[in-house]
Order: sequence, then C-alpha cells, then structure tokens
Amino acid sequence: MLYIMRHGKTDWNMRHKLQGKTDIPLNDAGRQMAKDAREKYLGINFDVCYCSPLSRARETAALVLEGRNVPVIYDDRLTEMGFGIYEGIENVFEKPECPVRTLFFEPEDYIAQGGAESLEELIARTGSFLTETAYPQVREGKDILIMGHGAMNSALIGQVRHTPLKDFWAEGIENCRLIKLL
Repeated sequence: MLYIMRHGKTDWNMRHKLQGKTDIPLNDAGRQMAKDAREKYLGINFDVCYCSPLSRARETAALVLEGRNVPVIYDDRLTEMGFGIYEGIENVFEKPECPVRTLFFEPEDYIAQGGAESLEELIARTGSFLTETAYPQVREGKDILIMGHGAMNSALIGQVRHTPLKDFWAEGIENCRLIKLL
C-alpha cells in the first residue's frame, strides 16, 4: 500500500502564509494533530516512511510513528514546492497581483516567477520518487507512508490517479489526514 500525509499545522498555516521550502516548525496545534493521527491510524501498518527533510514534516513523522519500529528516510524530492520570492506572503488568495495565486485557482495556467518552482519541475521530481523508490517497494508488498506537504502531496496524488492539472487540488490537503493512494 502507498499512503501520504501532510504535516501538522504551523504558525504560518494559521496566518495563511506561503511556506514553500521555508523551514517553518510545527506549532503546538500541529503537534497535537500529529499525536491524534498517531492514535487514529495506529491500526495501519507502515513498513517505511519517506519524509520531506523540512522540520514540519520530520516532526510530524516522528510523532505519528512514535512507539513503532518504522524507519524514516528523508528524501529531498519530497520537499515542498518552492515559491521563491513569494514565500512568506500572507493571504495569497486575496492578492490577484501575486502570480502564485493562479496556482491555487487555475493550476493549469500557473507560470512560475521570482525563483518559484514550476509545476513541471515539481511533477518531475515527485515522479522520480514514485518510479525509482515508491512503486518498486509497493510491488514488493511494502506499506509505505510518505510524509509531506500540500503541493508536493497533490503532485503525487495527480500522478498516481492520473488527474488533469486543472484538478491539482481536488483531493484536499488537510493536515495530518492519511490518504491511501494504492
């Protein structure tokens, strides 16, 4: 089986700030979410967890898997999508002048600017992780948890489920919700 989960909440999530590759830690609410997820998903087996190297994902994985003998392997291909100079911007949904806003409302029309990562780049690196790491292990019968981020997880979901780019956000990206992909 292949599962994904988004990290717990951070102060930037609460303030609706674009995090991207900026390494923002979990806040107390995020830690509690991860502990609650540990209890909720205790009956689901994970043989290995592949995790973004960003601290919010690392801490979520540690809390969700606490008490289990599950190795956690950090992989740079699972880092959140980079938003370049737009990281740290608050309330991007309300700022039509911000080019990153397009990503959330019309992802098929998104054009990366200001050092941001394009969707094509995100899909290429997450696709590499799927084909080189995840799929071979799933074929071997392993149960894999991927601990990541909103856009990164959405890229994985889209590739596994073959959804069009316009539906990039269709699955939803709630914090600490486990999604079964395969």
